[in-house]
Parts: sequence; C-alpha cells; structure tokens
Amino acid sequence: MTGEAFNQCKQRLQQQAEDAGVSSDTASGVLAQAEYLERVIELDRRQPEFTTTFADYLNRRVNSQRIERGRELLREHEALLERVTEETGVPGHYLVAFWGLETNYGTYFGKMSVPSSLATLACDQRRSTFFSQQLVAALKIIDEGAIAPELMEGSWAGAMGHVQFMPTVFLKHAVDADGDGRRDLWNSVPDAMMSAGHFLESMGWDGDYRWGREVLLPENFDFSLADGRRLPLTRWRELGVTDAFGNTLHREPIDAALVVPSGHQGPAFLVYDNFQVIMGWNRSEFYAIAVGHLADRIAGAAGLQNPPPEDLPALSRDQVLELQQTLNNRGYDSGEADGIMGGNTREAIRGFQSDRGMIADGFPSARVLRALGIETGA
Repeated sequence: MTGEAFNQCKQRLQQQAEDAGVSSDTASGVLAQAEYLERVIELDRRQPEFTTTFADYLNRRVNSQRIERGRELLREHEALLERVTEETGVPGHYLVAFWGLETNYGTYFGKMSVPSSLATLACDQRRSTFFSQQLVAALKIIDEGAIAPELMEGSWAGAMGHVQFMPTVFLKHAVDADGDGRRDLWNSVPDAMMSAGHFLESMGWDGDYRWGREVLLPENFDFSLADGRRLPLTRWRELGVTDAFGNTLHREPIDAALVVPSGHQGPAFLVYDNFQVIMGWNRSEFYAIAVGHLADRIAGAAGLQNPPPEDLPALSRDQVLELQQTLNNRGYDSGEADGIMGGNTREAIRGFQSDRGMIADGFPSARVLRALGIETGA
C-alpha cells in the first residue's frame, strides 16, 4: 500500500472513530502517529508450512518449567485468585493456566504498536471490517486513559496485555480490580486476572465442574463416537469408558464429548461444558486441552497416563488440501478443500477408514495417507 493510500485510509478511520464517540484529539493524534507495518501483512498472510502434531503442541506449552512457575504464582496470588473465584466462579488454577498459555505469565506481551498494527490491518481489504472495529475499540481504550498510545503494545493482530485481550473484548470485559481508576491489563495482575475471570464467566463458565479429564477406552471401542456428539456421562460409563486410572466414572448429571487429538494411538479425553468455554477464548481443541491440562498440573495433578505419540505425521497445508481433494474424489465428502483439518474432513476420513476395515478414529495417520496415495515425506 502506498503512503498516500494509507493516509487516506487513516482519514476515513479517524472519521469512523469520531462517529463512534472517540474524541477528535485522540483519533487524530494517535492515527497521525500510526505507521503502515508491512510485517503485519506478512504475518497475516503467512500460513504455517506444517501443522504441528498434538504431541509437539502440548509438550511445548505444558512443560516442567511452566508447571512449576504456575504453581509458584498460584501461591503468590492466592488471595487475589480467591477473590476472582468468589466473584466469577472461575478457579485460580485455570486463570493461571490461561496466563501461562497467553504470555508465559506476563513475560512476553508482544512488541508491535497496537494502533499501527490495527490501522495496517484495517486498511487491508482481507478483514477490514473486523480490524476497523478493533482499531476504534483501541482508540476508545486510549481515550478512557487506560494506557498511553505509545505504550499500547501487543501481538501483530492487536491482542494486548497479560491475557492478550483484543480491544473489543477489553472494552466489554476488562475491569479495574486494584482500584487505581484504570483498567490496566499491561501492568496490573489484579486487573488482568479479574478481567479474565469476567470474560470466562460471560461465556458460561460452570464453577461446579472441571474442563474435562483424560479417560481410558475399552478394546474394540467405536471411535465414530468421537465425532463431537455429547452424551450423558452415564452413557459413556455404560460404553466402558473409565477414568485414566481404570476407575468407574461417577454418575454426575452432565453431558460430555469424546476428543482424541492423536487418534486411537494417543490419549482420549471426555470434555464438559467448560471445554467449549475455553474454546470461546481460542477456537483450537489443542489450545483448550493444553489450558485444561496445564490447570490440572498447576493444581497438583500428575501427567497424562497415555501421552501422545511423538512420531505421528505433521501435515503441511498443501498435504491437507491433497487429502481433502483425494477424499472428495473417492466419494468421501470432506466439504470444500481448504487445507484446514476440520470436522468434515475427519468425518470423511472415518468413512474411508470404516470401508477399509481400519479403526475409524478420523485421524490422518500414516496408514491412512499411504492407503490414499499421499506422500508424507516421513
């Protein structure tokens, strides 16, 4: 984008912000300093060459250092976290787990200028409407005095502070928990933790239950049940599912879904309503399991009884695209081929596996890929 085009775009954004109630001084002053960041566009366009495996994802995020530091912070902020739990219903070890996943406990917030990043993305056609809304929200945050514009740093996409709130989430859910008159998610741990609790509460966090748990499945288990369907816990019990130590599941009046992120070779999890709440923060099953498992470990639980295998294939976007096209060509509907593993693709894999006498877990194992003629490079 040329400098002239960016300046014209910033003028439109300034008018949009003022129409939304941002003061003229803030809108004009901040946007005058906002720079076009080519690096932000590169990061927005960049697709990872290889998707990570569950083992790699989990082991990088739930490691001994992060668990031990989380336990230290749970003790250090015990009074604060108890206050957040009383007000929002979210237990402290979950709040610390989110903190750990988002910024490694506040050690890295991102170094990008949020106004410049958001102005760059708002002036780009790909997601202009969304990022224009985020920019206006960021200007409102500056307008209210939460932070000076030159100190408003975050991720390339505009996520900010200890818990990496986007500006619209900040406006709606951030609170002043330390009583200094500002909602400061960069420098105030009380504000950050209470804000995270309120955000999770708003999405329906159920304080009576955990996120989910690792379970063991019986031999010859029907893995087609791991398709997202929610069944009563008593039904999973009848199907022979036990906890990770082989004990009978309790008869709690709650529904659960089965998640097998590494297919039948890896761990299995029964996940409850709070799992969906975690995914309201980040729409990744890997992320939601990592948050839940890290929270468990911080609270003193042991590691997984069935750790994920580390030798499973990591597929590039092009390989996933080829997989989808191949499945579609063979009559297994994976939906529109987009290079992203989703529910439709997993369902198509299950159909292929079932017809070939394989365990129908919907996982693109090396055996499945070989049977479909897809090279993995492994």
